Amino acid sequence: MVWAIVILTATIFIAYANGANDNFKGVATLFGSGTTDYRKALTWATVTTLLGSLCAFFWATKLVKTFSGKGLVPDAVVANPAFMIAVIFGAAITVFVAAKTGIPISTTHSLTGALVGAGFIAVGSSLGFSALGKNFFIPLLVSPFFALILTLIMYPVFHWGRQRAGIRKDSCACIGAREVVTEPVAAGIGAMAMTTTVPRIDIFVGNQESCAVQATEVYSGRLLGLSVQKALDILHFISAGAVSFARGLNDTPKIVALGVAFGAFGLGTNIAIVAIIMAIGGILSAKKIARTMSQRITAINHGQGLTANLVTAFLVIFASRIGVPVSTTHVSCGSIFGIGLANGQARWKVIGGIVGAWVLTLPVSAALSGVVYWVIR
Repeated sequence: MVWAIVILTATIFIAYANGANDNFKGVATLFGSGTTDYRKALTWATVTTLLGSLCAFFWATKLVKTFSGKGLVPDAVVANPAFMIAVIFGAAITVFVAAKTGIPISTTHSLTGALVGAGFIAVGSSLGFSALGKNFFIPLLVSPFFALILTLIMYPVFHWGRQRAGIRKDSCACIGAREVVTEPVAAGIGAMAMTTTVPRIDIFVGNQESCAVQATEVYSGRLLGLSVQKALDILHFISAGAVSFARGLNDTPKIVALGVAFGAFGLGTNIAIVAIIMAIGGILSAKKIARTMSQRITAINHGQGLTANLVTAFLVIFASRIGVPVSTTHVSCGSIFGIGLANGQARWKVIGGIVGAWVLTLPVSAALSGVVYWVIR
């Protein structure tokens, strides 16, 4: 009973960290393009992520098996509560620290590293390296490139379709406050946390790229009785909701997997607890990640945000359905990177810092889980 309580506590910790780091990623383009404000975007992310988490009970149970550690280490090790606790805490600390510093890393990547670290301490060279490559590394490495390439293909297609339909973009002038991002002198992961925004009163005239401010472009015309801009905003909200739903569907079973494997409460109870705590983590601690994802990677307009969301939602939902453990973070960032390449507004220092954090995620979480397992076993 004591072990079950400790595992439950660790699961709550990683669920909170996941919510803080991941919940806003699905709606980052809504906020970044000026389609809505931070509070409304976060509310929409919370509701749709919660729905995705609850649906994981029916549609994503294959991921529970994948992240239980079976095939990677012997079943006897999986059943050891020390192994469970080490994996969960190793991943949770990594994700939580990243969320507090505004670095969007992957919970999937962190869990994978934690499984490797604790597994190596437990069984040494007997670690299931073939299962590690097939079930974990290949999907994590390939998915952001798929997202980037698919975005680069789809955005010109949508752009061409808009022009063929005679829908044009109009610019507007705004007078008010805007926040100017100031980049640190040194690039890298540590530098990302030093990046600040400075409020400034200014007049914005022109399009989004020239003004570097959201909501200075609107689409003119009408579609199915609605203004084109209104229709686009509705589709943008739906696509953002689909991404958040997909993230809840994909991440929740990964977090509950080890507790279920140990027999700490049932699958339904674990999923309900994780879903609620993830929502709380997003509500209380998502602001720094929101800033990075929405404003620092690239300037983005309404149509570009819709494109990135459609690509992310498709890839993550498809992967969840077939049990492939892709990272929603990697896919969503890959899509936004693709938009930055397409519109020529990619901020490479920020992107380089994020990719550097991804490289360090696995060894950091592996080291943490290995130390925890070595101490408590």
